[in-house]
Amino acid sequence: MNTEHTHVPPRDIQTLKPTGAPLFQLGQILATPAALALLEKLGVYPATLLNRHVHGDWGDMDKHDRAANDVAVIKGSRIFSAYVINKDKFWVITEAANDDGLSRASTCILLPKDY
Repeated sequence: MNTEHTHVPPRDIQTLKPTGAPLFQLGQILATPAALALLEKLGVYPATLLNRHVHGDWGDMDKHDRAANDVAVIKGSRIFSAYVINKDKFWVITEAANDDGLSRASTCILLPKDY
């Protein structure tokens, strides 16, 4: 992830296709206990973050990281999203299983401090 942060507004909702086909497989879905507890406290379902992630809404990422994710979807490499909810940041990371562009080993929801 690029450490230089430039705020980029969320993508236009018309480009997300949240009800369309996912852009990639999630693989095994995992979450850290701290992330799950905070999501529950905030009243947010983990599936909400997963849905945004798998449909190409990378959240609070700069333009360089968004572009890297767009390429990763095609090439099969790691995909990293960040979402801020009530000043709390959540990461969603999908790890590649191989370079075929289709297979993903796992997707994890975590807090930055859990990394």
